[in-house]
Amino acid sequence: MTTVIGVRFRTAGKIYYFDPANFDIKKGDHVIVETARGVEFGTVLTGPKEVEDEEVSKPLKAVLRMANEKDEEQEAANKLKEKDAFKICKEKIIKHGLEMKLIDAEYTFDNNKVLFYFTADGRIDFRDLVKDLASEFKTRIELRQIGVRDETKIIGGYGICGRPLCCHSYLSDFIPVSIKMAKEQSLSLNPTKISGVCGRLMCCLKNEEEVYEELNRKMPGVGDIVQTPDKLEGEVSSVNILRQTVKILVDVDDEKEVHECHVDDLTFIRKKAKHKGNAPKEKDAEEEALEALEEKEQELLEESLEGDQNSQKPANNGQRNKNQNRNNKGQDRRKNFNNKNNKPESDTGRVDEETVKEAEGGEGQGPHKKRNNFKKKFNKNNKNKYGNGGNKDNSAKEGGNGNSQG
Repeated sequence: MTTVIGVRFRTAGKIYYFDPANFDIKKGDHVIVETARGVEFGTVLTGPKEVEDEEVSKPLKAVLRMANEKDEEQEAANKLKEKDAFKICKEKIIKHGLEMKLIDAEYTFDNNKVLFYFTADGRIDFRDLVKDLASEFKTRIELRQIGVRDETKIIGGYGICGRPLCCHSYLSDFIPVSIKMAKEQSLSLNPTKISGVCGRLMCCLKNEEEVYEELNRKMPGVGDIVQTPDKLEGEVSSVNILRQTVKILVDVDDEKEVHECHVDDLTFIRKKAKHKGNAPKEKDAEEEALEALEEKEQELLEESLEGDQNSQKPANNGQRNKNQNRNNKGQDRRKNFNNKNNKPESDTGRVDEETVKEAEGGEGQGPHKKRNNFKKKFNKNNKNKYGNGGNKDNSAKEGGNGNSQG
């Protein structure tokens, strides 16, 4: 366990832990401490207390001294200088034409640094502005871009409840808030109703979230079937979470009536049931009959498919035999022709792929020109093989004529 005190430097700012050392420090005292920004003037929010070692960031810095009248005067003077620095920085922003909104200016206690807080839609190149401010204030300059929630926290204001904003009055850290919290509390989901001054979801939605979660555990949902103390079953039409009451729609003498009862007096029957009495059993019987019918139809369909396949097998075999016979006849006819001419098959009926590619010509040729080139190439090949006649038949005729002449 470690003894610490909680110190805050800004209104509703974060609380930091420091070692009280040997000083007699009470809540509300002013102390001088050393931080990452330098020497700072802070207000004690929590007196000396013991906390777990895991909650303290090491090394824990000690309080330098208790603040005296001179320190308080210097702190007040710094507040006045911050107002002047804010005006000067705003003029410089307008001069440089930067699209940024200045929110606040802050001096460190020892005047070693001036911090300016601003908001902007995107990244801002403020290097020239920093140089200009450094030459004006003769000290270190730091510009920090913050979000809309931090802007509202610094400026402050009043909420729709009429009270000062929570973030500006007592919230030291922003708590994550979701739309689920608004649903849990049965609030209107209209953005204008559940959004704060900053345009984000109101931080106060988190304040009562745990209470609503506990109350909702006991409440039935709208549409659930419950039983009233009068032994009447009905459907929940609406609930009041804070009063813990439920409005139930019941049947009395064939008429619909609304009964309001406390949640502790109700008996839960079932959740959001859409049918009453024996209707679910009848539905189950119908489903079983439909399933049996579907199974029977499936069996008939499978039998019909098997019959079709069996009937198609002979036809397919016959067709296959016809195709085989046709192929065999074609092959025999081709062999007889080749034997008759004493010439291989590739020379008579086919042309080499290279010949076809060459005959089809190069790029930019039309179909007629390609066809003519192919014919010329084909005739040229036959001419080389059979002589000037261009084919074997012509050569045979010429040979016969020569014999007769001889």
